[in-house]
Amino acid sequence: MHSSMTDLDHPRKKAIAAMRASLPLDLWQKNALFVENLRHLIGDHPVASHPAIDMLNSGELNMASMRMIHLEYRHAIVQIFTDALLAAQMQARQLEPRLRAGAKLAPRFLITLNDLDEFGFRPGVDTEGYYRGNPAYAHYPLFERVLDEYGIDQERRRNYVPSRVATGVRRCLERSYRNYLEVTVLLAAAEEEVILFSPPLRAATRALGISVDDGYYFVHGISEDKTAEAADDDHENDLWLILTQALTPDQYTRVQEVCLQYCDLWDRFWTYQMNKVRLRQRAHPRRRRPFTTRQSPASGTYAAY
Repeated sequence: MHSSMTDLDHPRKKAIAAMRASLPLDLWQKNALFVENLRHLIGDHPVASHPAIDMLNSGELNMASMRMIHLEYRHAIVQIFTDALLAAQMQARQLEPRLRAGAKLAPRFLITLNDLDEFGFRPGVDTEGYYRGNPAYAHYPLFERVLDEYGIDQERRRNYVPSRVATGVRRCLERSYRNYLEVTVLLAAAEEEVILFSPPLRAATRALGISVDDGYYFVHGISEDKTAEAADDDHENDLWLILTQALTPDQYTRVQEVCLQYCDLWDRFWTYQMNKVRLRQRAHPRRRRPFTTRQSPASGTYAAY
């Protein structure tokens, strides 16, 4: 089979069409209705309007508080997010033999679009006509450079003991790795948490004088900025569509239960952070750090986007 240039255009749309074609229309529609209702439940969940959002947006958190929050957030989700994506790609094999041969490839294709962003690839071709990318711009290393800006050295990162609630959030996702439906729905919910909390985290970081105009907070926290490299909305929608293909009605109750339990854990996570912040703010009054800019690691001019 020879591909034309138009065959390779609009890869996301083509993958979604292939997933829809793998199911009878009535099952796709029934699954889509369930997913829509689940998304509404997440939108109405207490974590979606958690007071921590306003606290972070206020710009009043001090350096000690934000260091703790970033270390907690790192343990809860940043370190393992791509592990979960790769687990979902592998477990797409569970679609077969229930669906026709090859049905696992379209969702793997969509998850790869998420992987490419997470791993530091960028759309387009380089000077040699090959893929553009640099692992220095993978999201996890970019987050590590935020910790550099916060003055958190490697020893402190290695020796940090996370809270039980941060460990609970992490383990919930890790326990899902062998179940395609569970890891997919939790990844979709995790993307929603990133969309909700990255902008406030970005605002609180900027308020301390740390540049957020490139690096991690250029790929997370500004999805509404079309000049930025944030694609969280697309990736979340992809995961919900992947779940739509994978569902069977007998799994609806379990999938909803797992998803809302994960949201409950995130709610507890942010409540814990708020309570700890109140203690730390009293112990360490906020000191505003002078605003500085920094070069990206690859060169003096290439921004991390």
